Amino acid sequence: MTRHLLPGVLAMAAIVVASNILVQHLFGQWLTWGAFTYPLAFLVTDLINRFYGAKAARLVVLVGFGVGLICSFIGTQIIGEVGPLVTLRIAVGSGLAFLTAQLLDVSIFDKLRHGSWWRAPLASTLVGASADTAIFFTIAFSAGLTWLEPGNDVSWATEVLPILGVGPNAPLWVSLAVADWGVKLLLAIVALVPFRLIVKRFSTTPA
Repeated sequence: MTRHLLPGVLAMAAIVVASNILVQHLFGQWLTWGAFTYPLAFLVTDLINRFYGAKAARLVVLVGFGVGLICSFIGTQIIGEVGPLVTLRIAVGSGLAFLTAQLLDVSIFDKLRHGSWWRAPLASTLVGASADTAIFFTIAFSAGLTWLEPGNDVSWATEVLPILGVGPNAPLWVSLAVADWGVKLLLAIVALVPFRLIVKRFSTTPA
């Protein structure tokens, strides 16, 4: 691993570790604190992609994926009030969602890198974040996938309630997914500011 990628690798590892810890703590009724830290992974990926290219960005993603696997394994060994902090379904959903979303982000950014400065980071993050939410919550909580881990009771997540307390009825996990998705979309827009500032500060060519 080349030295110039080290800041990106460390940043990605820190975000993954922090998100795995903060996801255990609720923020309101529909979110966890991890929802506010994890989207920063897209910012890291996009910056590496801008400065060093898609191949380097994929390497950083793989490091983040590896760190996530370690965090998931540790979580399966920690027993909370209702069982392991990380179940098999959550571990599989988290890992597959992260890898798919981040690799999508890298590919889309790379295809759009020569357009307007904001197009590549915004489009790649919106697509990647949407895929991440859909994959994770479906695998982790959908009643149709209980066969993945029959011993894991996710009935609490399949309780039918109004979406976000005000919309049409749907399983609770749908409300959690919608709230998570909304935060990711908002942060995708907000992240354009640090993306632009960092690129202008350290790049010798136009962003």
